[in-house]
Amino acid sequence: MSGRVWKVGDDIDTDALAPGKYMKCDIDEIARHCLEDVLPGFAAAVRPGDVLVAGRNFGIGSSREQAPEALRRLGIAAVVAPSFAGLFYRNALNLGLAVLVCEGAAAIPDGVRVAVDPAAGRIDGPGIALSCQPIPPFLLQMLAAGGLMPHLAQRLANEPQLGKRR
Repeated sequence: MSGRVWKVGDDIDTDALAPGKYMKCDIDEIARHCLEDVLPGFAAAVRPGDVLVAGRNFGIGSSREQAPEALRRLGIAAVVAPSFAGLFYRNALNLGLAVLVCEGAAAIPDGVRVAVDPAAGRIDGPGIALSCQPIPPFLLQMLAAGGLMPHLAQRLANEPQLGKRR
């Protein structure tokens, strides 16, 4: 996956990703307001395949699933940060959004194009060659399926004995 880098700082909370005042709206409306207080115009300008690079503690705050889903709906291919809130990290993977823990994320400049390889734990771009924590194979399978629910549906379809009661 490759795309343009959008950069944000430390401690981006889920309310910045999925603002509370829009939580009664559908996910597409929530996505239109994603990061509007941090990066005005982000939701309108981001393109499928783009990469969000953040500082520490990305996704802190409430456990709302709409936060990673808003990013996914906007086409963000991956979020790269030195650390994530645990619930955000797992929600992102469950919803099919790649998240990479990368200590050196701060070295990635805003606006450049990068290639992200979640299996190898690599980010490459102009003057950039960073190692990150690779995403384990079982989670890569889940991401490839589109998230937890599609992955489970595929497994049940391919392995019918998993769905039978014992």
